[in-house]
Amino acid sequence: MKHFYNTLFLNNRFFYFLGTVAVCFVIGFFAPIFYEVSKVLLCVITILVFVDIFLLYHLKKGVSLKRSLPERLSNGDLNKVTLKIKNQYTFTSHLSIIEELPYQFQKRDFIFPLVIPSKEEKTIYYDLKPSERGVYNFGKSNVYASSPLQLATKKYILGEETVLKCYPSFLKLRAFDFKAFSNNAISYGTKKVRRIGHSLEFEQIKEYVSGDDIRTLNWKATAKRNQLMVNQYVEEKSQPVYSIIDKGRAMQMQFNELSLLDYAINATLAISNIILRKQDKAGMLSFSKNLEDWIVAEKRNSQMSLISEALHNLKTDFSESDFSTLYAVIKRKITHRSLLIIYTNFETMDGLNRQLTYLRALAKNHLVLVVFFKNTELQTLINSKAATIQDVYDSIIAEKFMYEKVRIVNELKKYGIQSVLTSPENLTGDTINKYLELKSRGLF
Repeated sequence: MKHFYNTLFLNNRFFYFLGTVAVCFVIGFFAPIFYEVSKVLLCVITILVFVDIFLLYHLKKGVSLKRSLPERLSNGDLNKVTLKIKNQYTFTSHLSIIEELPYQFQKRDFIFPLVIPSKEEKTIYYDLKPSERGVYNFGKSNVYASSPLQLATKKYILGEETVLKCYPSFLKLRAFDFKAFSNNAISYGTKKVRRIGHSLEFEQIKEYVSGDDIRTLNWKATAKRNQLMVNQYVEEKSQPVYSIIDKGRAMQMQFNELSLLDYAINATLAISNIILRKQDKAGMLSFSKNLEDWIVAEKRNSQMSLISEALHNLKTDFSESDFSTLYAVIKRKITHRSLLIIYTNFETMDGLNRQLTYLRALAKNHLVLVVFFKNTELQTLINSKAATIQDVYDSIIAEKFMYEKVRIVNELKKYGIQSVLTSPENLTGDTINKYLELKSRGLF
């Protein structure tokens, strides 16, 4: 009985009819015939309601639903969700489906109205776009079923509660894969040359010929073949590339529902995939007051999983970023020349000058690429038409801040530091293009 009470609802149509009967009763005080009509109508409505309730409750499971969720959510992307609903009743059902979405989406009226003929199935698709990483708790699906009479409704609670993790934007990895296979060497007019060197990257054992370095003789192979055999090495092509993410308070500015930190995280995942496909070694670390989430640059099979998991757990501490600590740790731990891609944000020359000493020190031993952001809202303000004196002042100040960004690029270039100034939405593509450009020019 408790289940019946909790799942039964009376529709608006029932109350409209009941209201009509009440009006007829009132009129019946003045015209007796309406009083008799009201009693008949009340009996008819009562009978129809009981018939409607019987139709809805004579089957224990009149509606079935299956929800298909992705294994994990991709931050900032459209994630597809599928609902398959089947009507088990012997009549056409009028359904309303309410999804219990995670609180992060802030959607409390996510309703799908449906009409499904008897014994038929329909499929609904909808997209969810998360704007923050973390854990998302999906509740059950609430289905409200009505018969063609639509006087009463039966509530079904279907599906299972599901917990999904939201990771950095992995859905866009394929969109950038083609860049790893583009023939950049031909574009720059260079020629691929196979050069033999003395690095630790072993290629093969071959017969000794005049001119080979006798220091590479392989005595075990020589004994087996009864002739001189030497080890052949090739010049090591894999270069370490580190993505360094500033997670200080300067990276918390929001653009299109995502913070600059999230844009940097998504770009790091995408470029790490390209780095590994180009046979380089991908690594990452994050910093603010301290260095954290350190992953040594390697090209092993599990590297992408390690980077993805580290990026998923990356959070800000809203503190001022300490570039001196960054320099000290990198100098001690990264001994080979590497490409350092630093995702940060400088709004003014004063902000750059406070950190320029450490960037110049890093550039002595490594190739440093500083990636920072255009303020697209300032660009919108500049392009808008000024209607008042205040609008003119705002436009001039916005142009000043935009010019500061250009000055920062020129200042970095003066000290041999590479830079990418990009809008947040173009961050991933522009960073990948810059990496491929630096690689094709042989700068690292």
